[in-house]
Amino acid sequence: MKSPAYFIYARKSTDDEERQQLSIPAQLDELRTFAQKEGLVIADTFIESKTAKVPCRELFNQMLNRIEKGEAQGILAWHPDRLARNAVDAGRIVYLLDRNILSDLKFPTFWFQNTPQGLFMLSIAFGQSKYYVDALSVNTKRGLRQKVRLGWMPSCAPIGYLNDRLTKTIVKNPKTWLIIKQLFEFYAEGSHTIIEASDFLAKKGFISPYGNNIHLDRVKKILKNPFYCGLFWYSKELHPGKQEPIISKKLYDTVQEVLSRRCHPKSKIRVPKPFAGFIKCGECGMTITAEIQKGYLYYRCTKKSKVHDCSQPFIREEKLLEQVNSVISQVSLRTDWGEHMLAKLKTERDNISQSVMVASKELKEKVILINKKISFLLDSFVDQTLSREDYLLKKSQLVSEKKSLEEKIIELSRRPFDWLERMRSWVISALEADKIASDNKNHFQKREFLNMIGSNLTMKDKTVDCDLPDQWAALESNYRSVLYQRTVLPLNYARLLSIL
Repeated sequence: MKSPAYFIYARKSTDDEERQQLSIPAQLDELRTFAQKEGLVIADTFIESKTAKVPCRELFNQMLNRIEKGEAQGILAWHPDRLARNAVDAGRIVYLLDRNILSDLKFPTFWFQNTPQGLFMLSIAFGQSKYYVDALSVNTKRGLRQKVRLGWMPSCAPIGYLNDRLTKTIVKNPKTWLIIKQLFEFYAEGSHTIIEASDFLAKKGFISPYGNNIHLDRVKKILKNPFYCGLFWYSKELHPGKQEPIISKKLYDTVQEVLSRRCHPKSKIRVPKPFAGFIKCGECGMTITAEIQKGYLYYRCTKKSKVHDCSQPFIREEKLLEQVNSVISQVSLRTDWGEHMLAKLKTERDNISQSVMVASKELKEKVILINKKISFLLDSFVDQTLSREDYLLKKSQLVSEKKSLEEKIIELSRRPFDWLERMRSWVISALEADKIASDNKNHFQKREFLNMIGSNLTMKDKTVDCDLPDQWAALESNYRSVLYQRTVLPLNYARLLSIL
């Protein structure tokens, strides 16, 4: 009778050739020695460097296909986990054994016979191999998540850093970190392209293995990496890192802004026009727009009225700003007045807080009493001393009353302080008016301030007009109220309840 032929199958889970030299040759030596000892006929040898966690291994499938063609009847491997760590490949081997197409498996480290007991033990071995891979994946991911929680990026360090194998941390590379910092500072100037950034790195000694400049996409990746400012991405989530940052967050944000502008170039530089669309024409009621003429910014009426032929002239921005600053100065508040008002507002708030505490305590006691009544009502219904109709009627009344009291408690904690916050905000804004008027750089802040105080600016014959004098009178009236009236009669909890 002809002896069955065997295929030798040796596998390593990594593609690293240096590590394979320590594993694949060792397997082959052991398997050939075992074959010689057992007198096995070896038809061919298959050596594969792929994981068995997933199916579709090319050489493994070729081996099984040749077995189905009858070229061999057995397989010689170091252990069952060399053949399969997934259910698909394991099931295919077991199915070939069931059909006697594959008659035998030989392992130096595992006993197997093609019997029901042998197949059962083989299935257990395959199951253990799959469990090992699955558990290893889960444990590895858990370890990576723990490392992230500790503030360390679980991957290779980017250029400018090194992986410290002793401490399992990431440290700055003393030879390259300064060059990376200089790269960020170079690009943050805003006048350099990515190509120039790549040339900058080449001059510093950063080149590809082929002697060329670093690819532009890689340079962008460096500039976009938040790792250099103390952050890192993991699983599409940004985490704070414990590595020593090379650059500041401010420098990183500046580089990102420059990158954004480079990705979306604009055809022309736009001059800010803070008061365009904010002021109305005093003649036709249309909005005031702005345009540049001979290097200066002018404001004028859009003249889009269909019923009025507007004749208003242009006005230069400088002349407009003088009048706007004058309007803002009208609502400015003396520093000593403002400090006096804020102090009175604080005293009033303290008085109200005490009254709120007393009133809130009384309401909460009423809620507790209602809860006791509801509990007593339920006991009476359970003891059948109260009919269902009376129980439901009384309970609905008590629940309704309880809800009303709870809403009063909520309102009590908010409403008494509303006017105080509005007045405090008003005082703070008035104290800032002089500073805003004297600031000759941030014109949009002037617009926001005028919009906040509710101004209604109009312009006619190059003159800006508004209704701020009336608002100033209201502010002065509120000032007197805070100084005198509100502090004479402090609120008590009875008045608070009447407010609600």
